[in-house]
Amino acid sequence: MKFTRSKIICTIGPATNKLSILKKLNKAGMNVARINMSHATHNSASQIINKINKINSSNDGTTSKIAILLDTQGPEIRTGDTNIPIDLNVGDEVTLTVRDEIDVETSSIKVNYKGLVHSVDVGSKITVDNGLINFKVLSKESDTLLCKVIHGGKLGSKRHVNLPGVRIDMPSITTKDIQDIEFGIKNGVDFIAASFVRTSDDLKILSDIINKKRSSSKIIAKIENQEGLDNIDDICSSAWGVMVARGDLGIETSLTDLPNIQRKIMYACAKWGTRSIVATHLLESMIENPTPTRAEVTDIANAIYEGADALMLSGETSIGKYPIECVEFIKSISEKTEKFKTLGYERHLITNSDWESIAVAAKNLAESIDADGIIAVTRTGATASYISNAKPNGIPIFTFTNNKNTLKQMSLVGSSICFYIPRLNNHEVTLSKAEKVLKNYFKEKKSLKFIMLSGIFSEEHSEAMQIINF
Repeated sequence: MKFTRSKIICTIGPATNKLSILKKLNKAGMNVARINMSHATHNSASQIINKINKINSSNDGTTSKIAILLDTQGPEIRTGDTNIPIDLNVGDEVTLTVRDEIDVETSSIKVNYKGLVHSVDVGSKITVDNGLINFKVLSKESDTLLCKVIHGGKLGSKRHVNLPGVRIDMPSITTKDIQDIEFGIKNGVDFIAASFVRTSDDLKILSDIINKKRSSSKIIAKIENQEGLDNIDDICSSAWGVMVARGDLGIETSLTDLPNIQRKIMYACAKWGTRSIVATHLLESMIENPTPTRAEVTDIANAIYEGADALMLSGETSIGKYPIECVEFIKSISEKTEKFKTLGYERHLITNSDWESIAVAAKNLAESIDADGIIAVTRTGATASYISNAKPNGIPIFTFTNNKNTLKQMSLVGSSICFYIPRLNNHEVTLSKAEKVLKNYFKEKKSLKFIMLSGIFSEEHSEAMQIINF
């Protein structure tokens, strides 16, 4: 498989939860499997985790593994249950209610947010199902809203509700989220995504749980509303990674401004050295069609130009008809696009330490001598992450670690190809093992040249950076 900087995250669902399909996704280029706890149960999530672990255990013990991202539901507002989708036509008047005894009926729709009536004003817009259905508030009662349908459609069960411009008075991490997080930690997930992050304080509860459980899981902050966007620098400086969750962002902010919003978030990630993920509607048309639109191809390319560490597929791989083809298309688009330079965001990287400066120097030196790659020897993955932050153009980072958690977490670090070596305390032995791995990787090439950066020093060797020829 050809090297690409950009990693691929696949949401696992009914279309892809079989072991045979997961193996095909892995072969096509999936780096991270996402479990969406808005839909998954602990039982279904356990089955996915067990299958991913089975694939990882059957792979070559030295190579990169599939990582697992557990995506929490967060303080979501949703409609109630219905056995049959309800037809809503433009001009219809319906009641939205917070009463528990109502779910979804022809003229009355339950919403699970008790503060709904007090949060919106007469004339406000309420959006359902990612903007497909929209209501205008006509009047208010103590526990109901009389609304007019301004954009209609079929309303199914538990559809997502947005209140554009309204600050939701709900906890950043719910009781359900805490149960899901503890489940994920117990099952060794590599990343936990916090939904609707508004400030860095929203990450503290999650961080405290992770620390209390002595977990190595990394935190991904999902930016989904204006408040999160306003605090993006603070969030980027606190989270391990940030996701541009374009579905809710396109509703909670200005849809026409979304490309600029994405660029602002990607710039902040590059500035703070934070892992970046672009998500939602990347290949939406491929849920039903075998090939993407030209606009989707261009959209993916632009995310890569902006230096995205990863691109995330949602419905495309969870319920779509062509999940394998989706991954293959992203892989192919990445191969072609990464031949061009990024937009130069790496020039704005804040280097607060000597190691960050050394990593930038390693990247510049590797590009200047046309190196075959940069070798990073690391336990925690920090050395490889620093190099990735510098965004080496077309040059892979060959990461060697003795930590199996790091081995999987590198699956979300742009440009990194990770290998496991049980012991790293002897530099010459490590170098010998790295040489064997890399000669096997570059089978057809006889003369190899690398920049080596080591975060682990032995008594015999103390050089941080050196040029290596094999």
